[in-house]
Amino acid sequence: MPFSKALIAILVLSAGLAKSMTVNRPNVVYILADDLGYGDLSHAGGKAPTPHCDRLAKEGMRFTDSHTTSSVCTPTRYGIVTGRYNWRTHLKNGVLWGMSEPLIPQNRLTVAKFLQQNHYHTAVVGKWHLGLGWQKLANGEKRKAKTGPTKGDGWQINYGKKVKGGPLAIGFNESFIIPASLDMFPYVYLKNDKPTEWATVTKAFHRPGPSGEHFEAINCLRDFAREASKYIDARAKDKDKPFFLYLPLTSPHTPIVPAEHWQGKSSIGSYGDFLMETDWVVGEVLNALDRNQIADNTMIIFTADNGCSPAAKIPDLVNQGHKPNGDWRGHKADIFEGGHRTPFLVRWPDKVKAGTISNQTICTTDLFATLSDIISNSKTIPDNAAEDSFSFLPALLGQADAKARPFTIHHSINGSFAIRSGKWKLSLCPGSGGWSAPRPNAAKKNANLPLVQLYDLERDPAEKNNLQAENSELVGKLVMTLAKAIKNGRTTPGPNQTNEGYPNTFDKRLLAKFPELAQ
Repeated sequence: MPFSKALIAILVLSAGLAKSMTVNRPNVVYILADDLGYGDLSHAGGKAPTPHCDRLAKEGMRFTDSHTTSSVCTPTRYGIVTGRYNWRTHLKNGVLWGMSEPLIPQNRLTVAKFLQQNHYHTAVVGKWHLGLGWQKLANGEKRKAKTGPTKGDGWQINYGKKVKGGPLAIGFNESFIIPASLDMFPYVYLKNDKPTEWATVTKAFHRPGPSGEHFEAINCLRDFAREASKYIDARAKDKDKPFFLYLPLTSPHTPIVPAEHWQGKSSIGSYGDFLMETDWVVGEVLNALDRNQIADNTMIIFTADNGCSPAAKIPDLVNQGHKPNGDWRGHKADIFEGGHRTPFLVRWPDKVKAGTISNQTICTTDLFATLSDIISNSKTIPDNAAEDSFSFLPALLGQADAKARPFTIHHSINGSFAIRSGKWKLSLCPGSGGWSAPRPNAAKKNANLPLVQLYDLERDPAEKNNLQAENSELVGKLVMTLAKAIKNGRTTPGPNQTNEGYPNTFDKRLLAKFPELAQ
């Protein structure tokens, strides 16, 4: 074959291969609400209209047995980004703060970095809450507020310099974030790892601390919707390179601050108004995909980082007919189902049948393996990454035998563990492990409460009937499974990995009864 014809043949083949890769590699938008419960969306019985999330459910798949890795935010966010349980890190309980150091080391493979390696453009817009390496002013200087009182920590930060260990360091090409929750200072935006303004005044969205003069909590959803839409518009121009947009929102977490346009729009008060504004952000993303004609090959996932918080005044909402956490027991921070069972919606018109429901148990760590499964011609995940991530692609494709997870491990704010296998759930604490009754200290003092709780979630979804006494053999097997999962450093197949310290959050009485849980 003459050289020119051979060259043309190679170019045609390359173009065809590139087109094929693009088709097989969908754009991915992962929207994470903050403190939004299983029953908050209107298609799940919620009393505030959420038409855009309802549209996702109608046009895609709704998972009814989806769980976060933890019942509080930082741990869940870690699991989403890394595919690994949070308690394998040094964060054994609780959450990070706005001034905390990065939780994810730069040498850990994240889902964003993995997608970069497979020709994706990646971005994060929203609430980070995974720690940032703030740079400080020289010579121990601490500035005073420009006007008004100087309160909180963070006045020693050099807001003119980029942070270290931020989104750009762990696999994101672009970022527009706030450091942590809207009640954790410093209150500033960071674009591509650099604050957009200096924190020069004290503001309080619950906790007073340094803030940018132009920063207002009430504007965050508007700003995140704008930045997400701009990103989609820009990336849609590059037809040969798919994108991944991680969009962790600040709502409906406190402070509950719906924008003026949304105030009074729901029938259940400001929390309902905030739900409606949260749903509006989803609509803005859908609009951006539609106007750029890229909806068909874009997978949208909508979920939340944990259940609804008691700060939303759950009893008042229930009295109005709105059950934020559905009929599940407990709420944010708890080991009970209301703490970690959340909405999970997936729309991908090219592959996922509209209006379908899956009862398969999935977890927020599973994003990593699922995306790896989708881009099947990609590099394989190395042994020291995504150690707790299972693909739910078979469920998305409607395969009847899609049962990927052998078991799932849950975690509460105080570090209490639970393990779920099939219909059985074993909680290794006598109470909630969180904020609902019986709270940890009270439960520990109550001699009438068994050390563990075993529930049959098929017959007893409200977790009222503790069956541990008559199922001691099953309890023992589940304890052994959990102990092995902790010590092996992974729950997926592969060589054992190391944890960053042993999770020493087990009660001493529990360790005496089940010594296999000891380090």
